[in-house]
Amino acid sequence: MKQPRAWQRMLSGRRLDLLDPTPVDIEIEDIAHGLAFVARWNGQTRGDWPYSVAEHSLLVEMIFSRANPGIATRWQLAALLHDAPEYVIGDMISPVKAAIGPDYGALDERLTAAVHLRFGLPATLPPAIKKAIKAADKISAWLEAVQIAGFSGEEADRFFGKPDALILRGLEIRLRPPAVVRADYVARHEQLLAACTVQPPS
Repeated sequence: MKQPRAWQRMLSGRRLDLLDPTPVDIEIEDIAHGLAFVARWNGQTRGDWPYSVAEHSLLVEMIFSRANPGIATRWQLAALLHDAPEYVIGDMISPVKAAIGPDYGALDERLTAAVHLRFGLPATLPPAIKKAIKAADKISAWLEAVQIAGFSGEEADRFFGKPDALILRGLEIRLRPPAVVRADYVARHEQLLAACTVQPPS
């Protein structure tokens, strides 16, 4: 019986096999393009532009770096790439992920490992780093919920936890055209990757 197609052709020309992804088929331009056109919150956000996963990723990396001063650049890069698999599998809200079950998580883990290896990170992050990135992700979700997704502060506190006011200071959700966000994502990735090559691993 013929197997269903499980790969996607990227604009770079790469052909990424979702069931067996390899680092050589991953390009940052493909990731940035895909994430810039994937809407967070299933598109249920205020404003004239969707709030993209690329914009969210930039915010998470900023929060992560602010909450962990002096952290190695490679872990900042990991924070930027924390949702990279969504460039091919999309952004599913938590209730949908729960309904799909463990298959979604396994697919996400395979893609994440390939992305990490492509850019010089360990396939699996150290637990402490993973936990710190998740904490930054929850702060970003709180901000998004309150500023653009229609949640009250009390609701956001209940679902995402009340964030530290010092971490939140000066942070504001930005809604920008996908092409602008895509360029900023690539630029930040290049900046962090270049810094990683001159900074000893830690």
